[in-house]
Amino acid sequence: MKRYLLFCFAAVLALEGFAQPFTFNAVKSAPFPNELTGGAQGSRIAWAFNEEGKRNVYVAEGPEFRPRKLTNYNLDDGQEITSLSISNDGKWVVFVRGGDHGSNWEDGLPVNPAFTTSPYKVQVLSVPFAGGDVKSLAEGDYPVITPKGTEVTFVKGNQLWTVPVDGSSAAKNLFTTRGSINDFEWSPDGSKLVFSVGRGDHSFIGVYTNAETPIQWIAPNYNHDGSPRWSPDGSRITFIRTPGSGGAPDSVLTRRHRPWSIWVGDVRTGKATQLWKAPETLRGSIPTTHGGTNLHWAAGERITFLSYHDGWPHLYSISSQGGAPLLLTPGNFMAEYIKLSPDGKWLVFCANAGPDKLDLDRRHVVRVPVDKAAMEVLTPGSGNEWTPVATGDGTTMAYISATAQRPPMPTVMRLANKQTKILGTELIPAAFPEKSLVTPKKVTFNAPDGVLVHADLFEPVGGAAKKPAIIYIHGGPPRQMLLGWHYSDYYSNAYASNQYLASLGFVVLSVNYRLGIGYGFEFHQPANAGTNGASEYLDIKAAGEWLAKQPNVDASRIGVYGGSYGGYLTAMALGKDSKLFAAGVDIHGVHDRTIERTRNLVAPDRYERAPDADKALQVGWQSSPTAYVDTWTSPVLMIHGDDDRNVRFSQTTDLVRRLEKKGVEMETLVIVDDTHHWMKHTNALVVYQATADYFVKKLMKK
Repeated sequence: MKRYLLFCFAAVLALEGFAQPFTFNAVKSAPFPNELTGGAQGSRIAWAFNEEGKRNVYVAEGPEFRPRKLTNYNLDDGQEITSLSISNDGKWVVFVRGGDHGSNWEDGLPVNPAFTTSPYKVQVLSVPFAGGDVKSLAEGDYPVITPKGTEVTFVKGNQLWTVPVDGSSAAKNLFTTRGSINDFEWSPDGSKLVFSVGRGDHSFIGVYTNAETPIQWIAPNYNHDGSPRWSPDGSRITFIRTPGSGGAPDSVLTRRHRPWSIWVGDVRTGKATQLWKAPETLRGSIPTTHGGTNLHWAAGERITFLSYHDGWPHLYSISSQGGAPLLLTPGNFMAEYIKLSPDGKWLVFCANAGPDKLDLDRRHVVRVPVDKAAMEVLTPGSGNEWTPVATGDGTTMAYISATAQRPPMPTVMRLANKQTKILGTELIPAAFPEKSLVTPKKVTFNAPDGVLVHADLFEPVGGAAKKPAIIYIHGGPPRQMLLGWHYSDYYSNAYASNQYLASLGFVVLSVNYRLGIGYGFEFHQPANAGTNGASEYLDIKAAGEWLAKQPNVDASRIGVYGGSYGGYLTAMALGKDSKLFAAGVDIHGVHDRTIERTRNLVAPDRYERAPDADKALQVGWQSSPTAYVDTWTSPVLMIHGDDDRNVRFSQTTDLVRRLEKKGVEMETLVIVDDTHHWMKHTNALVVYQATADYFVKKLMKK
């Protein structure tokens, strides 16, 4: 078994028929913006830029919106910036530095992919909007600035703490309660704080007033209550209720409705009443797309939320006094990254909606009033736009935009005349190969069971008549790859990789398989998927067979790669269909789907068992790549970071041992002390360069 050296890049490739027009380093050189936010007053905005691993806070203010750099972190050290916010008075910017907040566990613990001997801390920091020294306020996470802008409340040790925003005194515990505080929000006047606290099989909504006043619990019951939101006058709270854990074990393999409802509680009495209950259908289950129910208490006594019960993740509005909900966003598309405008009159969001049929595979900025179905797509066209925020003065919409070629950049739009300005383009390096990038094409084909599969095709220019091909499989799985640069930094890496592979002469097919988002409930929540049968693999095999039939593809040279759930499906492809897939790169995939599942099914800590426990375990094993090692013959490169907090490193260690015993041709790459998301920029370069080098070696005729 061969092993890659951790920081060794491949030599320059001499490819017959192709001249390499750019390097992977070049296509990954543009800064990536995220954490875009706006102030409650005026026209101030802030965002974070990741410039080749150097992450910093930037701000801008209307009417000119000239970007200004507020922080000066100059190392590629893997320390992300999250929870970025601007105080209501516009004087302060608060953020968190450190951790890995896309993780499934331990997201608030420090990461250290730079191997420093004095490990980093996850810290709450502040800096004046006008510029000045960055102040370390405390170790902690998830900060919220109080309405008056003088204090910052944050989570530390599962409890709430408070500290002056200017760091003039040390942080102190606000109050202590049993359990873990999950969500909290100050009342509009700053006199009270509502929070949700998890206590195992149940969770409560509580209201804190001051050190002298006991906590007021809002309608405590045997349920999980969460997502508390204040009414504009601070007298009531709306929240989401789902059933508490427990009850007799039910069938594992049977899909069932997951109930949820919206409640309104009175702060003075602590009593609450049910406002709306979701339909008891599969579609009516609690939504699992970005932001979940996206609950907001808007202007005009309207409560807005997201529900999937008509088959698409749509926005609704209901009177706080009850009645039928109003569908705000009718149509066959999804809404995500939803925010309420500062005046409470509008919802702004991104959606795969617009006048072009290809908009189903894009994102555009949309707004809709909270009291009527009068949706407006603000950014139609062939680009992608996401994470919109309305400025406090109501004159401007800020968002991040990209095209198939231009990388993501903060953008502002004057709402009066729809004029736009892209911010920060001067930071794009001259080496970035914008003019060399191809425009992916939308293609569809059917899986054997009739499911329509969506995919994006990257075709190289020139070269041999018959080219090698590669299938890219995204992770998640609730994700959707787009016809252009992606709004996730992880999938912008993948988009850059697919462009790079196309530049090397590969035909690349990025597959949007079932379990993904963007194509309705039945596609997102299909039967017999995941550990219940892996029906989504049918889409990957169908993609390989579709590629094999294309006149410009050499059917004997089809590779497959992906990360996370994409790594899982890559391993499934190599284990089940090595005759179709000639080589693969499995990046931190799940390989045995019975691990951490067996104990509760076979020997639960109770007398009762699920009626189909044994069958569920068998199906879970048959849905695992490890079940198909005996038929695995194609060569593979295995990649994993050993501080992964989404997929356990042991999943790859186990599969490596199995493939070694089977004698499968294999190479390995371990990224020491980095997480699932390649927090260190140079590690991302290593991973995707190694992927490209491997496919060139295995599939490209020299």
